[in-house]
Amino acid sequence: MKRVAVVGGGLVGLSTALHLSRKWPALSIDIFEKEDHVSAHQSGRNSGVIHSGIYYKPGSLKAKLCHSGREKLVSFCQEESIAYETCGKLIIAVTPDEVPRLQHIYQRGTENGVRCSLLSAEEIARYEPHAKGLKAILVPDAGIVDFPGVAKRMQEQLEAAGHTIWLSSPVEGLAQVGGKALVTVNGDEKSFDLVIVCAGLHADRMVRMSGARPDFQIVPFRGVYYELTPEARYVCKNLIYPVPNPAYPFLGVHFTRMTDGRIEVGPNAILATAREGYSLSTWNLKDLAEAAGYSGFRQLAKNHWRKGVTELHRTLSKKAYLKALQTLVPEIIADQLIPCRSGIRAQALRPDGSMVDDFVFVESPHIVHVCHAPSPAATACLSIGEYIADRVAPQLN
Repeated sequence: MKRVAVVGGGLVGLSTALHLSRKWPALSIDIFEKEDHVSAHQSGRNSGVIHSGIYYKPGSLKAKLCHSGREKLVSFCQEESIAYETCGKLIIAVTPDEVPRLQHIYQRGTENGVRCSLLSAEEIARYEPHAKGLKAILVPDAGIVDFPGVAKRMQEQLEAAGHTIWLSSPVEGLAQVGGKALVTVNGDEKSFDLVIVCAGLHADRMVRMSGARPDFQIVPFRGVYYELTPEARYVCKNLIYPVPNPAYPFLGVHFTRMTDGRIEVGPNAILATAREGYSLSTWNLKDLAEAAGYSGFRQLAKNHWRKGVTELHRTLSKKAYLKALQTLVPEIIADQLIPCRSGIRAQALRPDGSMVDDFVFVESPHIVHVCHAPSPAATACLSIGEYIADRVAPQLN
């Protein structure tokens, strides 16, 4: 019986293990998660949105896997009674210079097979009466979902199939020796036929741990959310998004109705003070020095310092954050914003400062790394897991 290890108990890691289990029922699979529960980081701290695939470059893995992954995710939630809703969203252009960019997104959406339509200023009010804009794209297949619930159900299915999820078990060593991959956890070295690493915020470090040299580095960006007071929830029926700046992989501050009825707004994006620094008071000098010393980050900061200053200002100033929200929903006031949670995006940067835009994998005979899987990886997780299972089939057949 062949043995496989999956490093990382987020949505991508759990989905990968689940597809391996279904494809090869006789496999023995061990999942190693360094936290005391699954989906502890990006998988459980994202905006909770089911993306449609409208933004992504046609032909890219993001576009392909998001489109198919959305359908798989909805089916999984239906079968497993997980909270979700296909409620639709609006992407709204509020200034004349955003209208051509909105049109470009619409064209991408149609090329990617996404159901979408253009709305006039008058038509916007039909879907979101309190939002304002010149034009918008209606994306009816976007939605909301309980992603931690998805992860928990995957965990239950894997354990029911006889596989082991080792919590509080950070990987301390990773190497290929002969025809095996060796994983060291809690001082104990274990041998596997194949290891698949889905380490998210620590993906580049795991690549280096295995002896390879990645041509990128993970730089963490922290996003802060606010929540609307219950009395203000009426201003957003479903999902309201701005037109994103094509120079950045972030979608801008937006309004999201969660599966429990709350309305969250955000996030912004600033350099995190630690790879798992969910507050400004959490600092990790090693993480900060690693980011600051990397040529890719220094070049990014040089090229986009104005954007960085704007995002930092929004983080420190509730008034500035509110102003960004008011471009979409003018009647929001400061007293209606309650400080909420934060999340961190693991963004891969090249040495020249360019942001890696697509999913990235690094493969060797016995170790496969999922090096970069940012949004829409949560939406696409079931398709990513299937994609990885198909890629490693020659090693397991």
